[in-house]
Amino acid sequence: MILLQGSGGAMSLIFPVAMFAVFFFFIIRPQMKRQKEQQSFADSIEKGREVITSSGIFGKIMKIEGQVVTLQIADKVLIRITKSSISKEMTEAFAAKSNETGVNG
Repeated sequence: MILLQGSGGAMSLIFPVAMFAVFFFFIIRPQMKRQKEQQSFADSIEKGREVITSSGIFGKIMKIEGQVVTLQIADKVLIRITKSSISKEMTEAFAAKSNETGVNG
């Protein structure tokens, strides 16, 4: 009987550990990977590249000053944004679609 109670205690400990493992591998780890990729992308942007912000603004990078990027969104229209507001996913998706169709943004 004591042996059964001991194994029941171990079983009640296994469930929270399993839940944490599922949480870590399916939620936390992929999010950390996306953050690293976004940071790497933000560090690699350069003048002249066409990008899309996370709010959906298309623009061409005109100047980079630390964490501030100046985008040209139309003739003689410049805006200043932070590097972190440039979306890696949207920029890459737009570039892939443009290469597929042969259209330049």
